[in-house]
Amino acid sequence: MGNKAPTLRQFQDRFPTEGSCLEHLMRVRYGDRHDCAKCGKSAHFYRAKGRRSYACEYCGHQVYPTAGTPFDRTRTSLRDWFYVMFLFCTTRNGVAAKEVERQLGVTYKTAWRMCHEIRKYMGDVDGDEPIGGAGSAVEIDETFIGGRMARGKRGGNPAEGKAIVLGMVERGGELITEVVPNRKRATIFPIVRTSVQRYSEVHTDEYHTYDTIGAMPGMAYTHRSVNHAFKEYATPCGKGINTLEGFWAQLKRGINGTHIHVSQKHFPKYLGEFEYRWNMRHAPHLMLDRLVYSFSR
Repeated sequence: MGNKAPTLRQFQDRFPTEGSCLEHLMRVRYGDRHDCAKCGKSAHFYRAKGRRSYACEYCGHQVYPTAGTPFDRTRTSLRDWFYVMFLFCTTRNGVAAKEVERQLGVTYKTAWRMCHEIRKYMGDVDGDEPIGGAGSAVEIDETFIGGRMARGKRGGNPAEGKAIVLGMVERGGELITEVVPNRKRATIFPIVRTSVQRYSEVHTDEYHTYDTIGAMPGMAYTHRSVNHAFKEYATPCGKGINTLEGFWAQLKRGINGTHIHVSQKHFPKYLGEFEYRWNMRHAPHLMLDRLVYSFSR
């Protein structure tokens, strides 16, 4: 399989039954052997018949691999959970709760909850470690998602229910996104300071908020910009924000094409989902395993 994303057939061969999903969760969470909480011995735990638990080979003390995880609070089978996570990890434009409802035969309420739990954990496992540094180019831009743009609006608060998303991406590296209330320096600069390391080469468009980003105290950024108003999108010397523009296009295709509408209340979860897939794009074969591991913590 290499580093390619698994196919549906490969997924089905790996997790053919409920028991295989539980076994995987047990080994991910506890390993092949661990110290028994009751007898203190390093033991292998065997599946208890008819229960979602494993028993110590010496004293019979049982542990429940789903305890304390989202799997413990639902009657939905582990196999269904794993399948929906597989869908999230192998699609580019997201998964709608309505599609999960149709494929699994569950209620829309159950499908919606599963999708939102998965999105939450995708955002958690991805994290937001600082990007850039000396010798690295970081692109910074913002975009509007949803709603309608009122005529004459520029900066400030989003018009007609729009969400403003700030994005920062290291070329060839990680992406960080965040929903922001406006595009003012007082809002943007503290986030950039926290997310982009010192001595980075920062690329932006001509928006006036970024005029003084190179003079941000203590950061020593090198600022380079392109002017979209004059149809300048990239230059031979490397200026541009095309990597980030590509992510915005993918994000908007997913929101508009798959989900149609996303409420501002839950929008950060959808953003975390798309960010996770982007950051794992070079290792799609690990995407599902990392997600399952995050559920078991």
